[in-house]
Amino acid sequence: MMLSTKKPSRHSRQAKERWLKNSRNNAIPLGRSFRNTTEATMTNFLQKLFNNTTTRRGIGAIIIFVIFWHIGSQLDEWTGYDLLGIGLVPPPGDVFAAFLEVIPLHGYWMSWVASFGRVITGFLVAMVIGIPFGLLLAVNRYFRGVFFPPFEILRPIPPLAWVPASLIFWPTNEMSIAFVTFLGAFFTIVINVLGGARSIDISYLRAAQSMGASQLDLFWKIVLPGTLPSIFTGAAVGMGITWEVVLAAEMISGGGTQGGGGLGFFIWNSYMGGSLEQIVVGMISIGIAGYLSSSAIRKIGYYFMPWRRLF
Repeated sequence: MMLSTKKPSRHSRQAKERWLKNSRNNAIPLGRSFRNTTEATMTNFLQKLFNNTTTRRGIGAIIIFVIFWHIGSQLDEWTGYDLLGIGLVPPPGDVFAAFLEVIPLHGYWMSWVASFGRVITGFLVAMVIGIPFGLLLAVNRYFRGVFFPPFEILRPIPPLAWVPASLIFWPTNEMSIAFVTFLGAFFTIVINVLGGARSIDISYLRAAQSMGASQLDLFWKIVLPGTLPSIFTGAAVGMGITWEVVLAAEMISGGGTQGGGGLGFFIWNSYMGGSLEQIVVGMISIGIAGYLSSSAIRKIGYYFMPWRRLF
């Protein structure tokens, strides 16, 4: 096979030179290209965010709430009339200034980490134990007959009533807080799972049995999918109770650890120091943390129940 020794024509060389020249002139530096891509991504994200009707309504509701908050906090100063003690609440501007003061503090963010860690740990353990326990109560009459009576006896006891006993029985404050946090979600999850599984229409089960479905088929294809809405409802409610319990437990137990005692301990320290603004900062932080947790549960629920996206 012979190699071609034909030289490129003058026209092809000129075309190649023009292409190289245009490429150099139109080339975009790497830094500028990355910056342009980032700005375009952020712009698209903000456009989608603010084009969402739910987002606009939420922002509008927050603005209206802050306006009424400011009016209520200044009403005593303006008119001399205090509406139900609202004048004692610091105005939004002072709270925002206090928030800017605590943002750089390492201890504030360690409080977030400590509380989130306790909530997630207790909640996940409650889910892992509570969902199978609730399903067994629903599908097995013998299991229900043995374990449901003591469960009903323990369920009305508030989780905070367990705090003194848990501080005595468990060797560390961390284990005590984790146990109380677990109880806060466990009973709610079990009751919702039990109610959801027991509410499944019996005709579905009979129709599946008539077509030769086994007990495992009934569980995996009818009982479990039919219980999913109740599972995520119980998870959402249990998450809210978990945050309530962990914050109260942090206040009672002194925060559990020396470095970052949790948001509950942050509020308690602010109260002992007489800083009303930081107390409100802690309360708003709890609200944000709870909202993020509930949003995560809803997102997971939409993934496992895609039909919910239609409503």
